[in-house]
Amino acid sequence: MINKIAASAAAALAGVRDGATVLLGGFGGAGMPDELIDALIEHGARDLVIVSNNAGNGETGIAALLKAGRVRKIVCSFPRQADSHHFDSLYRAGKLELELVPQGNLAERVRAAGAGVGAFYTPTGYGTDLAKGKEVREIGGRMYVLEYPIHGDLALVKAERGDRWGNLTYRKAARNFGPIMASAARCTVAQVYETVELGGLDPEIIVTPGIFVTHVVPVPRSGAREAA
Repeated sequence: MINKIAASAAAALAGVRDGATVLLGGFGGAGMPDELIDALIEHGARDLVIVSNNAGNGETGIAALLKAGRVRKIVCSFPRQADSHHFDSLYRAGKLELELVPQGNLAERVRAAGAGVGAFYTPTGYGTDLAKGKEVREIGGRMYVLEYPIHGDLALVKAERGDRWGNLTYRKAARNFGPIMASAARCTVAQVYETVELGGLDPEIIVTPGIFVTHVVPVPRSGAREAA
């Protein structure tokens, strides 16, 4: 019997290794899998490569992971915010690598990994520092840059509901990067607020099919995190 519901977040993350590439769902605070990130910090894996829309802010989520000194490199679109002080201090001190990727390119590179696309051309970034060292070519009179997929060893996503097969639905804007991150990693762990019996999710509203999900971790709703 397939049952992907994990006993705990710690159990779901037990196999994470140092140096892993971790794909994180979330757009700012919306859809950020904070509880799973807390468990990853407790796990102790180091030298991680984090792929996310941003580089964290405040003291929770990605910022907490950076503060704990567990990240070697971050691949993101928006590294700086008003309260991204942990990223700022680590980057300025030369303790953190940054790969800046335009948001559309970031989404497509992750989606390409999940879809099995070997590479793709995009006009975004052509003629800028972001295209330095990359292959370019003219297509239909316009210049394009060759970009490659971003594969993950682990994806952490936040969903609203899930079943024991790993099928997931999301809450409004909290969906954002979750589905593509889930499809692009060797192991995907999803935190959910509600688990339902098989058949409890209308197939027409399932966003992430269970084939992309390795573990489902139920978490309680609490405080400000419930709203995201």
